[in-house]
Amino acid sequence: MNRELDDEALGELEVLIPNLNWRYSGGTAVNRTIAPLIASRWRAAWLGPDRPDGIAALTVRDLLRLRFRPPSHGKVRIWHARRNVEMIAGLFLNLLGYRFALIFNSASQRPKTWLTSFLIARMDALIATSEAAAQYLSRPATVIHHGIDVDLYSPPADRRAAFAETGLTGRYAIGTFGRVRRQKGSDLFVEAMCRLLPRYPDFSAVVIGLTTVDNRPFVEGLKQQVAAAGLTERIRFLGELPVEEVPLWYQRISIYVFASRVEGFGLTMLEAMAAGDAVVAARAGAAEMVITDGDDGVLAPVGDADALAAALEPLMRDPERIEAMGGRAREKVVERFSRDREADQISAVYQKVWARTQAP
Repeated sequence: MNRELDDEALGELEVLIPNLNWRYSGGTAVNRTIAPLIASRWRAAWLGPDRPDGIAALTVRDLLRLRFRPPSHGKVRIWHARRNVEMIAGLFLNLLGYRFALIFNSASQRPKTWLTSFLIARMDALIATSEAAAQYLSRPATVIHHGIDVDLYSPPADRRAAFAETGLTGRYAIGTFGRVRRQKGSDLFVEAMCRLLPRYPDFSAVVIGLTTVDNRPFVEGLKQQVAAAGLTERIRFLGELPVEEVPLWYQRISIYVFASRVEGFGLTMLEAMAAGDAVVAARAGAAEMVITDGDDGVLAPVGDADALAAALEPLMRDPERIEAMGGRAREKVVERFSRDREADQISAVYQKVWARTQAP
């Protein structure tokens, strides 16, 4: 899969999925989830690091050769971007004569910078991951909710046995995954755990995610807070884990906390729900769209450690509720948020773009 594509394969390419971020991120995780399904429907290739199985690799040399390989299928090639840098790259390549149809996938729920607005105005089509995200775009967009691999993110056969593999104390674990920073509410999670864990000895907590160099003082402050509370053995900072280990940790925890202050969508919510975890989520990103409060999850105000602790405590007090809530969450994700549904809807956007454009 890493070897260069031959001339015939280059000519047949219909979709290019650039992943031009050299640090693993939520956008990369989304790309990795959906790219193999796009490749099962169209002749597609991945440009950049962290390529998943199931889609061909496009090298830089392949990209240069592609300039002189007109599409044999009679359609324009699609460049499906998810970041500013990928929109810029697509526009630059078109200046060099590639003539890609440019699609931008937007997840953020905040006003756009002048640069992002400039780039968006030059896209051939827009996709938004939620109705809220679409409201921040200056042009109409097709709303397509994220989907996940419900086979990869699935409940364990025995959650207690899965928990036992962690070496944590107690019987249950509460987790939060993602970059460890203020935007993600990592401090709110730690504050809530420092309050609640002394009252509930059956529970431990884990924080999984990347710590960047510029964010180390923030993370060290959290660790000092945990140490001061005497909870170093019960609140573990595991750092960034290999991608293949993350699904296992969803199976090992029982409650997942989504504490973000600002979020585009919140893919980890879906992953945790698919794994049968009870999810307690701040009303950020797509939480209010995904979760039915009190049924398949619990919602809390954004940026409020008191409210987060209050939302968590009933589940910790009555662990029997966790399994039932997680079961309903799993059912919802399988029904409404599978990656096959997302891939089909993205494919429909490709078809619309192809219907109104002509190949070189």
